[in-house]
Amino acid sequence: MKMILRGLLGACAAAALALPALAETKLTIATVNNGDMIRMQKLTEDFTKANPDITLNWVTLEENVLRQKVTMDIAAKGGQFDVLTIGTYEVPIWAKKGWLVALDKLGADYDVDDLLPAIRAGLTVDGKLYAAPFYGESSMIMYRKDLFEKAGLMMPEKPTWDFIAEAARKITDKAAGVYGICLRGKAGWGENMAFLTAMSNSFGARWFDEKWHPQFDQPEWKKTLTFYIDLMKDAGPPGASSNGFNENLALFNAGKCGMWIDATVAASFVTNPKESKVADKVGFALAPNTGLGKNANWLWAWSLAVPAGSQKSDAAEKFIAWATGKHYLELVGGPLRQADARLDQHRRSAASDGEAGALCRRAVRGDPRIPGHRDDGRPAILRCARRQGIGRRRAEERAADRDPRHDQGRLHQVVLPTAGCPADQPRRAAAFSRSATTGSRCPEEANEPWRRSRRGCWQGCRWRRPSPSSFCG
Repeated sequence: MKMILRGLLGACAAAALALPALAETKLTIATVNNGDMIRMQKLTEDFTKANPDITLNWVTLEENVLRQKVTMDIAAKGGQFDVLTIGTYEVPIWAKKGWLVALDKLGADYDVDDLLPAIRAGLTVDGKLYAAPFYGESSMIMYRKDLFEKAGLMMPEKPTWDFIAEAARKITDKAAGVYGICLRGKAGWGENMAFLTAMSNSFGARWFDEKWHPQFDQPEWKKTLTFYIDLMKDAGPPGASSNGFNENLALFNAGKCGMWIDATVAASFVTNPKESKVADKVGFALAPNTGLGKNANWLWAWSLAVPAGSQKSDAAEKFIAWATGKHYLELVGGPLRQADARLDQHRRSAASDGEAGALCRRAVRGDPRIPGHRDDGRPAILRCARRQGIGRRRAEERAADRDPRHDQGRLHQVVLPTAGCPADQPRRAAAFSRSATTGSRCPEEANEPWRRSRRGCWQGCRWRRPSPSSFCG
């Protein structure tokens, strides 16, 4: 009996030794050294906890270096990388060459239809998605409202390049180390040429004509480049020819740039008080034009793709699904996303739920205790408002709130609709005023209590719509 037992134990031990250990997959990810990718690296513990059999090896490179290394590796199918960070330009070209793996294993819960149509189209070839966008962007003007006010300037709704040049020269103070404008100058098709191509388009220039004849010797290109060079000489920072996105971001956040025209994705960095010294002084405007109906905009997406040379495509797609999916948005969104989740949770409650109703009413009213309270257009707030029977503010008031004249302490008369309002309500609301130092707005007067009508709620210069008793006052 003992012999039999020993034999069974020995057989079991041998079988255990023969079983393969849990295989660990190591993904090598090539990415660019910008803030959003650095942020992603800090959050990847969430991925590795859910996928303990996958480890991540990051190769973070400057943009020009990344393009060179990735292009060389994928063309030779070297297999050095398992996940690539590439752009909207490369994806369709590389996919047609068979250099990329079609992303058809992102998982049943991956919402491809949630991708922005224009960006999704740029990453799709023959109906198949070959890269998933980590983020998409266009371009815009970021400017210092305090410097504009000091110089007596007001940013137009649709600024022209002539206005930008005039304003840049006017707010330049080289003695104080403040320069009117920061623009990309670092060589590279994704650096200065990304900016100059968009700028030249607004000047009416183009690379080729309909017969593919180069157009760089045409007057529009000369006007673009002359304008750019003169502007940077007069109002740009020293060493501008070495500055790309990251360098100009650092300059703007340090308070060295009066204006910066670049990627819209920079908004989260220039308004972050932990990163920017001027976070509370930043305004935004459309990219400039020259009156031709074309702004200096671009469409770009940094996207994640799997090279055909990788032997770990399944694990790579699993990582891409995590990094570009909705769960990641919850991770990176922080308090604002959490607040939206709370609002969505409460809006699903019965309308009679006192706590749910109170939370929704506070959000719609702009309670500062609700993260993102200043944005009355947030989908979660609007959904909550509809669920609770609370309407959003009318466009007339939102337009008045955004009027840049308020930021300069000027008075501005705003006509508000009076349909359905009691006869004693004024046709014209009291003048708005805003202090540049305190940000105060139209103080509530003791003799102006909230008044209700079927169409809205009035209090001095303030107007809200509609008017449940729990909303007015």
